Amino acid sequence: MPVINVTVNGTRYEENVSERLLLVDFLRDQLALTGTHVGCTYEGVCGACTIHLDGEAVKSCLMLAVQADGHTLTTIEGLGGDKLSPLQQAFTDNHSLHCGFCTPGILMNMSEFLRDNPDPSDDEIRRGLVGNLCRCTGYVHIVRAVREAARVMREQG
Repeated sequence: MPVINVTVNGTRYEENVSERLLLVDFLRDQLALTGTHVGCTYEGVCGACTIHLDGEAVKSCLMLAVQADGHTLTTIEGLGGDKLSPLQQAFTDNHSLHCGFCTPGILMNMSEFLRDNPDPSDDEIRRGLVGNLCRCTGYVHIVRAVREAARVMREQG
């Protein structure tokens, strides 16, 4: 079995993995980081498994763990550190969580989105959410939370 070296949420890991092990399963089963969800049975359409690979949002159900060798990963558990990020706080304040299953993937996707687009319109936010499915909402509260987080992040500089 190959050995991979990855840094996940600031912690370095050296792990044996099967060549066929998906990155999402590595995170959930070997590292016990269960905030990264599998919602579409490994088809890449729901976005619940979104993480950051070297700062870029990726769907971890579409990658093998061996492909992450040498890279830095951030999961939902590492997004805010010791306190909630402005985006996480905005989701809480705007009642954007509902059942919460899709929330980790949306937060990971939108955190990259806001880094690249600090003052988005509602239409831009909705386009940015295209890769994330939420079955509980019409996305109204989610869009509101992303807009509020963008404002707070701009004010914080």
